[in-house]
Amino acid sequence: MLSYRHAFHAGNHADVLKHLVLVQLSRYLGRKEKAFWYIDTHAGAGSYALDSAPATRLAEHRQGIARLWGRKDLPPAVADYLELVRGINPGATLQVYPGSPDFALSTMRAQDRLRLFELHSRDVLRLREHFERFGTRAIVEHGDGFAGLKALLPPPPRRALVLIDPAYEEKHDYERVIHALKDCLQRFPGGTYLLWYPQLTRLEAHELPPRLKRLPTSSWLQVTLRVRTPAADGFGMHGSGLFIINPPWTLQTTLAEVMPWLVEALRIDEGAGFTIDSQVA
Repeated sequence: MLSYRHAFHAGNHADVLKHLVLVQLSRYLGRKEKAFWYIDTHAGAGSYALDSAPATRLAEHRQGIARLWGRKDLPPAVADYLELVRGINPGATLQVYPGSPDFALSTMRAQDRLRLFELHSRDVLRLREHFERFGTRAIVEHGDGFAGLKALLPPPPRRALVLIDPAYEEKHDYERVIHALKDCLQRFPGGTYLLWYPQLTRLEAHELPPRLKRLPTSSWLQVTLRVRTPAADGFGMHGSGLFIINPPWTLQTTLAEVMPWLVEALRIDEGAGFTIDSQVA
């Protein structure tokens, strides 16, 4: 996990799905006056220059955010998400892609707080520099976000949006997300939890979604976006998924409107598609 740098993947199709949903969740929590916390277990470096060496090495944003940049037919939820990306790109050219904490902060109020964890030694320095002007409103910790969750839940306002999106470079990350969510639900069953996971050909990736559905919660929503047919050699990520615990009642309707459009916008081949599944108490 320490070798993972999100700068190599910033703005790809998985980021589009993850951040579009993150914006919807944060906006919904902000409808009530009472404060909430945003907790990010793998917060990254803050923002990512798309002309940097890491970003241009794979140029994954070209198959993600760049495909949306010039579109005029955006569904409302996609337009909302894209407007936040445009907010840190003052010109007409797409140059910088925000990290998850930036999307959260852009949709939060003065009374809300961010608690950010990052384990990579260089990325956490950039993250601290990125958020230092916000003082105690955005606290950055150099450490394991899985372990850090235990000290933060339940949060003082008893309202929180928790994003968990490890690199999944190591097999034990699949076990850790299951254990982390079980612990979260014991400590703070009323929180909103957003888990990102990759769609890969490896066994652990196939087994994760059904394991998530067996977690001790009665309200969840799962959405997946596949942009291509899985490679014959098993290499690479052909899509990604999100598992949301305690989703807002509005989210499924929004995704039903957005996902067909998103598939057409981001498809690489005829293997592209999406799924939406849910259980509501």
